Amino acid sequence: MSVCINSLGVKATAGHLCTASGIKLIRNPQIVQLAKNAGFDCLFIDLEHSTLSIDEASQLCCAGLLGGITPFVRVPYQCGNGFVQKVLDGGAMGIIFPHVHSAGRILEHARMAVNTSKYPPVGSRSMTGQLPFFSLKTTPTGQVIDESNSIASSVILMIETKHAIDKVNEIAAVEGSDVLLVGSNDLAIDLGVPSGFQSPIFRSALEKISLACRQHGKIMGLAGIYDNYQIQNWAINTLGVRFMLCQQDSGIIASGAVECLQKLPSVEKSLGV
Repeated sequence: MSVCINSLGVKATAGHLCTASGIKLIRNPQIVQLAKNAGFDCLFIDLEHSTLSIDEASQLCCAGLLGGITPFVRVPYQCGNGFVQKVLDGGAMGIIFPHVHSAGRILEHARMAVNTSKYPPVGSRSMTGQLPFFSLKTTPTGQVIDESNSIASSVILMIETKHAIDKVNEIAAVEGSDVLLVGSNDLAIDLGVPSGFQSPIFRSALEKISLACRQHGKIMGLAGIYDNYQIQNWAINTLGVRFMLCQQDSGIIASGAVECLQKLPSVEKSLGV
């Protein structure tokens, strides 16, 4: 049997929120244990906006598998099928595909994401042995195909442009994909409202994504909006967001450092010499 459940599927099916801890800075696998201790459900290992290597991502994924926290990896834009396969073979239980928005080819890119991530007959992923998801044990091919396709190859498509919003219903209809994930910062910029998460145009875009997800049975996700309870509450309890990137390791360190200094007592009087 495999070594880790897919928290995304389990949580979303039960109507709960699946929380993700982002990793883009720290290479030491002990960061995975800290995320687990904090109560996160999964990892969002970022190879798009970081200098992490595939090998380092694999080490983080394997730590996640052993620690019972589901590892997902965001790959670089247009990285190629071979790159995606290496990440999956390295232990990722799902791939986050950024920038699904190319004019005229948007549905082709969405379908290719599924095709690359899944074994036949669903996709065209190539078979290999001793996969981390199966504890590096020799496993019957049929079991590898069935469990990998159903549990260990989530397809998360990022919605980050106005063009993607215009085609969101078609994107949500792509079979084999699991999540439409809002890339909040890039989407707001493309809509002409940088950081304008409360603006009518941004909120309307999220409502369209929510409707498409409900109509096609997909999970709605949100990334890039941190420490904003008002928006997060609206997204979760009104739009039905069930997958959320809560913060990146760099942001947690930065905010923790500021908080540490702010809590220090001030010097009330001179100590003299």
